[in-house]
This record gives sequence, C-alpha cells and structure tokens, in this order.
Amino acid sequence: MTAHPQTPQFFLTSPSTCPYLPGQLERKVFTHLVGHRAPELLDLLTQGGFRRSQNIAYRPACERCRACVSIRILVDEFKPAKSMRRTWAANSDLVGRMAEAEPTSEQYALFRRYLDARHTQGGMSEMSVMDYAMMIEDSQVDTRIIQYRRKGPDSAFSPRSDGALKAVALTDVMGDGLSMVYSFFDPDEPQRGLGTYMILDHIERARALGLPYLYLGYWVDGSRKMDYKIRYQPQEHLMPKGWERYQPKTAVVPPIEGE
Repeated sequence: MTAHPQTPQFFLTSPSTCPYLPGQLERKVFTHLVGHRAPELLDLLTQGGFRRSQNIAYRPACERCRACVSIRILVDEFKPAKSMRRTWAANSDLVGRMAEAEPTSEQYALFRRYLDARHTQGGMSEMSVMDYAMMIEDSQVDTRIIQYRRKGPDSAFSPRSDGALKAVALTDVMGDGLSMVYSFFDPDEPQRGLGTYMILDHIERARALGLPYLYLGYWVDGSRKMDYKIRYQPQEHLMPKGWERYQPKTAVVPPIEGE
C-alpha cells in the first residue's frame, strides 16, 4: 500500500500589503512541515505551487489577484544564452561547495551587507543573527547550503585553500528537483552577476543529480524586479490545469540582480 503524508492542516493569513504590486493586498495559505514525512509533503506541496520558509510551506491565496505564478526550469533542455555564458566565465575563479545547512558568522556578515545594500525596506531587513540561524537550521527536509568562494591555490584538493566568501544559496533537495529557498551575495561586485551565476550553477547541479527541475519560486506578472526569472528557458508555469510550458510573449528582459 502506498504511504501518504499525514493530512496537513492549512491556515489563511490576514490581508497585508503586497511587496510586489503597489495598491494590492496579499494573503497566503500555509501549513507546517513537521515529522518524518515532511520531505514527502514538501515534494507534493511544491508540485502544487507552495514554497518553504523554515518549517512553513505557503502559497499565495489573494482574493482578486493571480499575478504570482510558480515556475520551474526544465533542466535537461536548458541552454544558456550568450550573456549567461559570459556570466559563467566571469565567475570561473569561484568554487561552490554544497554542505549541511549550518549558519556561520561569516555568512551572516555577508547576508547583512547584502540586505543593507539592496533590501533596506524588505521584510528581512531587521533579521538578527539568531533570526538568520533559524532561517538556515529550521528545516525538517533535505536542506543544503552552498557557499561560493574564490578559488585558492589548492582548492581542487582541499576546501581549506578556498578564499573569500562571495555568495550563499540555501537549497532544498527534493525528489524531482532542487528548490532555491534563498540566496544572497557580495553587493560590491555587481559586474559578476552572482545572482545569475548561482541559478546557472543550480541548473548544472540538478542535471548532475539526475533531477529534471529547478524550482525558482514565484514569477510576479507586472513586477519588474521578478522578470529576471523569465530569462531561463525553457520553463514551466503552474496554471489552473497543471504545469504548462511557458511561451514568452515578448523579448526576454535583462536581469535585475539581487532577487
């Protein structure tokens, strides 16, 4: 008999100001990811358009707006655009290492620099070191952290040779793909395109693991700062009838780093 996760209880938040579209209110439906079946539940919910934040899985449930759309990249079919290949080459001096999700003071220092430079008005702007540690550690699913550092003279043989920390990604490993939960990077090197680089690196990691999808969360139709996600083609969007291949209607826009 096929085992199923224990039936979760779902809750609805009160309306609050939408962070993406002016004049709109947002609501979310959410449930808790707890117990030994949390990974299985996360797989099912992610396929249904949910995202994870610590031990909460949530998705938009706005009354008058359907602008938020879950997207996933088709890993095996993806081919980087010319500009993406340039970004990949520009970061050839970096090495990314995946490990257990454990917070460090070095990560938090980079996280604070990133927020202070790019997201001073965001909901995360007041996060303390303890809040950051909870974001990294509070997970009952297969969550990893990938740290991107400058290569040292012996990085090919030992992590101890790695240099300065340049970017960090918190990532869930699921049955059918990788899900980028949150990422941040050095705001003082915008020429690197580190946000783009981390997505490209995750596509390659998913391909190496034999996973068909990279989940990028929500694309918000009408939000300029979310349009960078449309650049990674081909991709699927979760529509009322299920996951459908997305056909861009206009030219792909340039990236906005930092999301």
